[in-house]
Amino acid sequence: MSNTKKKIFFLALFSIIGFLSLQIPFNKIAGSNVSFTLFDFFGPIAGAFLGPVFGIASVLGVELINLWIKNAPLTTGSIIRLFPTLFAVLYFALASKKTFQGRWILAVPILCILAFIAHPIGRQVFYYALMFWTIPVFAYLKKDNLFIRGLGATFTAHAVGGAAWIWAFNLPAAIWTGLIPTVIAERLLFATGIAASYIVLKHTLDLLTSKKILPKLDFISS
Repeated sequence: MSNTKKKIFFLALFSIIGFLSLQIPFNKIAGSNVSFTLFDFFGPIAGAFLGPVFGIASVLGVELINLWIKNAPLTTGSIIRLFPTLFAVLYFALASKKTFQGRWILAVPILCILAFIAHPIGRQVFYYALMFWTIPVFAYLKKDNLFIRGLGATFTAHAVGGAAWIWAFNLPAAIWTGLIPTVIAERLLFATGIAASYIVLKHTLDLLTSKKILPKLDFISS
């Protein structure tokens, strides 16, 4: 099988797994009827296996197909929900590189902090953005640690979603402050889920490849 065909095959495989994980709700996002799903565990690791471009294509394709199949209304919340995981894919993929060429991804949480604080309500709870969205920057320094890389990825997604959310819905400062304990527990769980998903999938692919059930994924990350 040619490398192009293998990429298409694994793109389809990841998309199917991603779609299935997207059907399992986790909990609701504050201020909306949109839910987190197990896709928030699985989605970010796609870029580490498929590369940033194919990883983003897989994740975005799954999200769009899910909206189309469910005939879901394009609300502000559902549109915003499309984008955070894409940046988590980028972070997880680029942070796996051994060089510092991908460090531009750190501009994303920094810009999100600035966007959040630029909002009148965000200025009242500036510590919320600083507390959480500097984590991807510091996590990048320990990017060889799988859990830390997952932590950076999930907080990058959180930064993108949070910055968009405050401008879209103007949630009161008290709500943001009240969310702090929930965010800590939730994102620690997400980081654990991302790391666990990566380990399980990598070992599963290695096993299936060794038994010649699946072709070798040559562009798999280390």
